[in-house]
Amino acid sequence: MSRDAYLTPYRESFQKHGTDFRVTLWNNPQWQRQRFAVFTQMTSFSGKRVLDAGCSRGDLAAYLLEHHIAHRHYVGVDALSEVIEFAQGRGLDRAEFHAGDLVNDASLMAIGDPQVVCISGTLNTMSDKHVDQVLEAAWQATGETLLFNFLSDRAGPGATPQCDPARRFDTMRLLDWALRRTPYIAYRQDYLEHGHDATVLMRKA
Repeated sequence: MSRDAYLTPYRESFQKHGTDFRVTLWNNPQWQRQRFAVFTQMTSFSGKRVLDAGCSRGDLAAYLLEHHIAHRHYVGVDALSEVIEFAQGRGLDRAEFHAGDLVNDASLMAIGDPQVVCISGTLNTMSDKHVDQVLEAAWQATGETLLFNFLSDRAGPGATPQCDPARRFDTMRLLDWALRRTPYIAYRQDYLEHGHDATVLMRKA
């Protein structure tokens, strides 16, 4: 297995869909926007420097602008140079984009000295080892807040079954990981039907 096998599904999706929304591996745009809405409900982005780890086409940057959320600056990082080129071409205000593999280069998390780091959907194709690497790098890089979502293994029985390339994660393990770093956390699993998805907020003292 290649050392960046977690990127294979995205590369294959790009070959099939180009820079269309489907390259993100999201089920639909509505679910993507709902996850972004949860981020902005859980913490204030106003006046903040934001880093989007695994930004793909820059859809979070577009969401912040469309909803008049007055963030100070946005940095998007993604390993696929093709989607970064697409994001750069969207002309999104107060945004910059960088190509790079966050698993193998933790320094990418610190671009722009972020106060809020967001990880939305990026973890779904990673092993536990790589998830821990990315989350640790994000926690060290953020000045204030880390937000991340994942497919919860505590979803209800009616939730969509998951198979390759995405997978469900041990929710209690991730909560324990977060709580060993800060007591200031919030957890939500109420925004998609059957508790399909979970979001964790971690805040520094």
